[in-house]
Amino acid sequence: MDDRSANPAASSPWRAWLENPWTQAWVGWQRLLWASHPLSRLVPLDVDEVYRAFAVLGDDLAANPDKLVARTADLLRSYNELALWSLRRGLDAEPADELVTPDKKDRRFRDEAWANNLVFSVLKQSYLVLSQWLVAASEDVEGLEPLERQRTNFYMRQFVDTVSPTNYLLTNPTALRETLDTGGENLRRGLQNLLDDLERGEVKIAGKEQFTVGQDLALTPGQVIYRNDLIELIQYAPAAEQVHAVPMLIIPPWINKYYIMDVRPGRSMVEYLAQQGFTVFLMSWRNPTPAMQDLSMEDYLRLGPLSALEVVQAISGSSRVNWIGYCLGGTLLAITLAYLAAIGDDSTNCATFFTTLQDFSEVGETSLFVTPEWITEVERRMDDKGYLDGLELSSVFKLMRANDLIWGFVVNNYLLGQEPMPFDLLYWSVDRTRMPRAMHSFYLRNMYVENNLVQPGRLEFLGQGIDLGRVRCPSYVVATVEDYIVPWPAAHKAAALFSGPVRRVLSAGGHQTGIINPPSDRVFYLTNESDTADADADEWLQSATRHAGSWWPDWMAWLGEQSGEKQAPPSMGNEAYPPLAAAPGTYVLEE
Repeated sequence: MDDRSANPAASSPWRAWLENPWTQAWVGWQRLLWASHPLSRLVPLDVDEVYRAFAVLGDDLAANPDKLVARTADLLRSYNELALWSLRRGLDAEPADELVTPDKKDRRFRDEAWANNLVFSVLKQSYLVLSQWLVAASEDVEGLEPLERQRTNFYMRQFVDTVSPTNYLLTNPTALRETLDTGGENLRRGLQNLLDDLERGEVKIAGKEQFTVGQDLALTPGQVIYRNDLIELIQYAPAAEQVHAVPMLIIPPWINKYYIMDVRPGRSMVEYLAQQGFTVFLMSWRNPTPAMQDLSMEDYLRLGPLSALEVVQAISGSSRVNWIGYCLGGTLLAITLAYLAAIGDDSTNCATFFTTLQDFSEVGETSLFVTPEWITEVERRMDDKGYLDGLELSSVFKLMRANDLIWGFVVNNYLLGQEPMPFDLLYWSVDRTRMPRAMHSFYLRNMYVENNLVQPGRLEFLGQGIDLGRVRCPSYVVATVEDYIVPWPAAHKAAALFSGPVRRVLSAGGHQTGIINPPSDRVFYLTNESDTADADADEWLQSATRHAGSWWPDWMAWLGEQSGEKQAPPSMGNEAYPPLAAAPGTYVLEE
């Protein structure tokens, strides 16, 4: 059967127009224009994918005439209503309420001119009508696999974010006002910022002149008491006269530096733990060099948590340890716990997981990028350099929040000519580390592509098969509502993978802000006291209880029950592991 007879869209006027040589020439010209634009070197927008999204949407509407008529009628009706509204607004003394308003979390239209000035209000509403129509239509495309529908919707959203009137000088009232007020000085500064960013290779969201590690960040007192080729182990000074008998050992992620756990005083989790009477040890990952390209995931296990465990036990005098793993560090922690269980090691007292994936079957929009084809290309680049630069992964993550992490800074840096506001977590996010070729290739293929960690015995480390069902210690699992890297339902799947009791918490905020979440009245978290391991995300959420404030005190209460009586704190290091350098150590300072 001819495909065109099977698919009405294939023989439609839309498809004929789309495949017309003149149309293809126009599309090619648009690609060329974008490739020649300076921002194409800073904004990781895939023009081909945007074009494909429009083609898929057009095919869907062409193949469903009733849907085409209904959606076209909706769009025309909205614009007719907006035209009538603009006439009334122009003639009436009292301003009418706008027909279309942005989401409360959308910060692009905060300038009062977007509401008070008729021209800008109509421009904003016209944009919102069309953008909402395009996004809704792309979500409703028929006949696609879920991943393809998600891809179409994602790139349609990239398009509507890109063409927002806030991104352009002549349609941004804030930028126009700044240009008039400064006589164009903002544009001169903006051009210099653009040139600096082109040299750097990314849009600046935080500058090194704003923070210095060891002076503004990572200030909790401590000592490096162990160092090998991959980690430094920091022991933090006690902040209480008595400490719990069981010490804490933290495995941070290795795509960035460790000090997300120790940002500024008052926001530092390490500081908070010490103040609550815990002896805290934390691993600081080295920034791998090309010479370390053959380091494997097994090396990360052996040189990381297993080596640190021996040192913590020797210094603290405790045979048992409370573990904390954050994101990638949490995935490695799950492997560590399963390995220790396999060899009969009962040193684990309890474990805490922050925004961690063990089951990679549902990874949200990350799945659009981490495909076998993309991994093959990444491996090719890693073969050339021996590592993957953290900048390449961060570009992917920025696209998932393009308005906040790309376009907002394009406007601020280039149109307004301003420097980004200093924010410790944004600074941390650009203080990236490299990932060795062998380890990163293994991680991408075995986790994201094959999801081998949840299959008992499929992975083997140091001669032991890894089975998460052997993890029987109590676990505290924290996910965050707005996490676009580790969707909260995926993080909560740990309860069904481990055999021990699991307390699941859902925090307000995102991947970083929901974890670095010191006590405050401005936040909230959810728990479910009737939680069962087989409860899915919807069931869990429906019967969850909302609590005002941070989840940190709840965690402290849970940890306190697990961590033994209070006693005098251990010495800082010992004869076998004497202090080598003051915190934050040396590895965290390596470029």
